[in-house]
Amino acid sequence: MTIKHLAFTRALRGALALTAVAACSSDHAPPDVGEPAATLDRAGADAEPLGAPELSRELADDTPIYLNRRYSPEERAADLVSRMTLVEKASQMVSSQAAAIPSLGVPAYGWWNEAAHGVAREQVNNGGNPPNTINTTSYPVDLSLGATWNPELMYREALLISDEAREVFRDNKLDLNFYAPTINLARDPRWGRNDEAFSEDPVLTAAISAQFVNGMEGKDQRGRLLLEGRGYVKVNTTLKHYAANNSEFNRRKGSSDMDERTLREYYTAQFRDVIRASDPASIMSAYNRVNGVPVAASIQLKEVLARSTFGFRGFFTSDCDAIREIQAGHRWQPPGYPHPLDAVERHAFAAVAGEDLNCNWGYHDTFSYANTLADAVERAIATPTGIFNENDVDPLVTRLFAARMRLGEFDDDILVPWVTQARARVAPGTWTNSDENGAITETPERLAMAREVGAEAIVLLKNSETLRKDGSTGKLLPLRVPLRGAFRVAVIGTYANPAEAFLGGYSSDQGPAGNARTVNGYSGVKAAVQAINREAVVDFYPGVTPETLAEVDAASVAAAADYDVVVVYVGTDGRHSREDVDRTTLALPGAQAELIRQVTAQNPNTIVYMETVGQMDVGSFEPGVAALLWSSYNGQRKGEALADVLLGAHNPSGRLPFTWYTNLSDLPPIDDYSIRPTASSLGRTYMYFQGPVTYPFGHGLSYTSFRYARLHADQQSVDANGTLRVSVHVRNDGRVAGDEVVQLYVSTPDAPASLERPRKRLRAFQKISLGPRETRRVTFELPVADLAFFDEEQGRYTVDTGTYGIQIARSAADDDIEMQTFVTVTGELRPAAAVVTARPQIVGDHDLGIQQRVFFPVGAEIDPQLTVSLSDETLYGYITKGASRPLPAGMRVSFDSNRPHVVSVHRSGAIRAVGPGVATVTATVEYGGVTTTVDFVIYVRST
Repeated sequence: MTIKHLAFTRALRGALALTAVAACSSDHAPPDVGEPAATLDRAGADAEPLGAPELSRELADDTPIYLNRRYSPEERAADLVSRMTLVEKASQMVSSQAAAIPSLGVPAYGWWNEAAHGVAREQVNNGGNPPNTINTTSYPVDLSLGATWNPELMYREALLISDEAREVFRDNKLDLNFYAPTINLARDPRWGRNDEAFSEDPVLTAAISAQFVNGMEGKDQRGRLLLEGRGYVKVNTTLKHYAANNSEFNRRKGSSDMDERTLREYYTAQFRDVIRASDPASIMSAYNRVNGVPVAASIQLKEVLARSTFGFRGFFTSDCDAIREIQAGHRWQPPGYPHPLDAVERHAFAAVAGEDLNCNWGYHDTFSYANTLADAVERAIATPTGIFNENDVDPLVTRLFAARMRLGEFDDDILVPWVTQARARVAPGTWTNSDENGAITETPERLAMAREVGAEAIVLLKNSETLRKDGSTGKLLPLRVPLRGAFRVAVIGTYANPAEAFLGGYSSDQGPAGNARTVNGYSGVKAAVQAINREAVVDFYPGVTPETLAEVDAASVAAAADYDVVVVYVGTDGRHSREDVDRTTLALPGAQAELIRQVTAQNPNTIVYMETVGQMDVGSFEPGVAALLWSSYNGQRKGEALADVLLGAHNPSGRLPFTWYTNLSDLPPIDDYSIRPTASSLGRTYMYFQGPVTYPFGHGLSYTSFRYARLHADQQSVDANGTLRVSVHVRNDGRVAGDEVVQLYVSTPDAPASLERPRKRLRAFQKISLGPRETRRVTFELPVADLAFFDEEQGRYTVDTGTYGIQIARSAADDDIEMQTFVTVTGELRPAAAVVTARPQIVGDHDLGIQQRVFFPVGAEIDPQLTVSLSDETLYGYITKGASRPLPAGMRVSFDSNRPHVVSVHRSGAIRAVGPGVATVTATVEYGGVTTTVDFVIYVRST
């Protein structure tokens, strides 16, 4: 018995009372249809093994456990993996593709699929990158979704994306793992992938991306599986890129260096919150190093932080060939290791760090999990957890198959509603990945959603009173189109009417059938204007030289003077920034800024719309523009969305999800991952930036006006463990209906400068719809614990005592604070049980260098190796090899086995493998008035 196990057992038998409890079933287990529940055989923790009659009845069922729905997905996965050789196991741990195992009925499986803003790629290749899908619906990109500030809208869109995925992917049940959403934060406008981010803020990002996960995976907005799915997950999502992967030029070989506070409070906070809100199926580890350690090989980031601290229960995949980059890009030599890792060693180090899946195509070489793990076992490679062995492989491949089991792949199709519903909508065999599919899955409902999201994503940056062309004074927007008579509109700019609309990265391809369902800017504006006034003329002019954008088209400028209103449509595309390419300038590409200046000089009735990867430098033209709008790449129906906003069919409600900096020179280098100000830096994001901004985070105008009144906090002094309830009345003072984003920020005005606290933090928001003259009371519940900061010296979150400012605002700018009140926080956080994880092994395994097991021999005494994370993110119990911390006094721990004839739990707390089969052991931890549990599977072999 190890010292740790001995101490743990003594604690259980002594100060900690061991209580037999009835354990709940796994959240992932599908309920049986016309069968007993998967959690039958649950018994008390002190139960003895079943006698021979009961055992023989269970074993009499000839159905293999992995095909038997009476067992949980995790139990079934363990049984399936138990039947595989090491080489077969390794063959399942690659993305492109996992091999078929005909003898077990396992089909080939493509793990690398894309659906960031619509179904975009399916991995049907055995090797190679996945091909794009053709004629699948393309919605606005993530940054546009972030600008909606509307998690519910994201949820509804994600439901439709996952419906379409089930319709078009192989057999309606294969390849259903998607590498989305991207939840890295848009902390620097130069980052080439800002259009893939939702926001610069962790709270806003987590709120929206959690609903992407929920909608895609077939859950309600609280993260619970939908009843209509009969317990099955709809598709799997993958949070990416974990963590601090926000610069393209060095993403495969750079190190994102920061202190632990910045890592916790900023770069991983949104991952934590989405894990807790949505229980996502998987996470993608990034290419980069964090503080010198490649994420693909980081036990600290994946096992300790994501799993043990945040409670992540799914599987990790590498970014595509991030394991290769351990060697090729980073040339990493672990501390104390005799040399940089070679091709086999890099895979062993990734595996023991919890990298379940090797995305093995992209920047690939000839090595992958499939052809190295067996060699790694044979070579007995020394890793941070011990000598690499087959037990290190088993938990990884078991997690992968549990994810496939939850999708219903190994069950009769008729029992899986997501399969039967998809086949009812699109008959099998009627969709093919070519234009011959006729874009049948680009349904009116989905196209309407693309239009709705696109309209809600547009941010009205400016709408000033101006001297109009006819001599009157007023605002240009909403555009007033006369019902009859002459009316002339010019739409100027090559991005308004391209040969094919740019839809952003990770987009599907649109063939002729799909292009027929796409509405670009010019087409959308023309159709909308002429729907009001058939006599109206809407003309298009390129504005600048097509393709190159290099020169202003003089004819376009000259023509502008003859129109009642001009819409100048400018933008960026994949030539200017993308994956692997950061921006070096925020200037509009080519001569587009000059085009705006010349057109506004010709016609004061000019509206400018920017559809770009992110913020642009507007300083050269913004003062002369009366109406200015922005969105990121706005989807397949972008033209209708723009027209809806221009004409007032949709009152603009978008808000900036990032800070629009005035001077790029005010920012630190893009590879500087600090966010707080320093002697040489003004900091980053609305929370810390000390320089000038053109438009603040949260900014956005409306065609109506809103008034705030009666701000009320239910307590003027609140304990650190309490909850503050804040309410405010919001009134639409205008004559048209509109949506308002009520933003709640919290400041710490009396905090000493030495603590480096942010100016303010977004803590909550609500988007509400109000009719003309309508008033609504908006209420927020604000747990004071959510205001905590990470204390590096103590290694935990703590709440500052003192004064907090509660701000209700229209943006993060101090000038936009509508109302403010102050409360006093007292006391200290009382930590409670939050997350419990288990890495079971045989007592004595430490001496053999074995980290954890899935498979155990009969008679083995099992050490559960529990790790308990408290609500302040302190860890107790087993943490990593050689690092354990005694459980705190007063913590109660108990265990329960659902099949005591397989795994017994004695009243003393001893866990033992007693008979062949598979069982789920539930560990229950009670501390600080909170109870939390974890299930772990023990597969017992007869030999």
